[in-house]
Amino acid sequence: MKVLISIRSIEELQSCMEGGADIIDLKNPDEGSLGAAAPWFIKEVKTKAKNYPVSAAIGDMPNLPGTAALAAVGAVISGADYVKIGLYGTQTEQECLKLMSDVVKAVKESNPDVIVVGAGFADAKLYNGIEPLKIPSIIKSAGADIAMLDTKNKDGRRLFDFLTIDELRWFVDESHKLGLKAALAGSLKTEDLPIIYNLGTDVTGFRGAACSKNDRKNGSITTKRVLNLMNIAKNLNLQPKVPTSSELARS
Repeated sequence: MKVLISIRSIEELQSCMEGGADIIDLKNPDEGSLGAAAPWFIKEVKTKAKNYPVSAAIGDMPNLPGTAALAAVGAVISGADYVKIGLYGTQTEQECLKLMSDVVKAVKESNPDVIVVGAGFADAKLYNGIEPLKIPSIIKSAGADIAMLDTKNKDGRRLFDFLTIDELRWFVDESHKLGLKAALAGSLKTEDLPIIYNLGTDVTGFRGAACSKNDRKNGSITTKRVLNLMNIAKNLNLQPKVPTSSELARS
């Protein structure tokens, strides 16, 4: 399991690197859950963090496939290794598939090595969004690489407030069955790491838990908090993982 830390400034980048994060994620929390990172920020981070995989969010995207595709190309050109899009404005599977397919085409034509992440929202029922458990099949059909779940509204409620452990396990297992990697985020706490690990999750995303006062908007990433997350993850990665249902089926 890899740990992704979301940063919003160069100062936070330093703390993130000192803490040893696996993936450095760039976004602007003021613009939403997956608020888009500016291209000049992506470029500067990639220059300063050459040995780190860099992920760039391109927004809680409305149902505008052309806009999404163009934003994705901008992230690739700016140096992102991962391009992450929030499936916010799409309300049907067809709309979702069109948007994701256009993003994948734009990214892979620009650089086939860049990884495309499609993020659904566990709290989609609050705004009539796409059902979160439909995300893996859509991501697979679009040709993307990672199926992700996050929460759109940062109002104190968390991933586990909207989906059960069994539903999250199904999401991870289904992603793996389809040949995808699975990522989970959504106001996760440090103490959630063992649960997320035992679900078989490939990438776990944090911001608030890595920030002073656990405040994703007003707090800042600290080296101490990143180190703590990474030490816990490192110890978990050394332990035997509970087999997933898909792994048991193959055995």
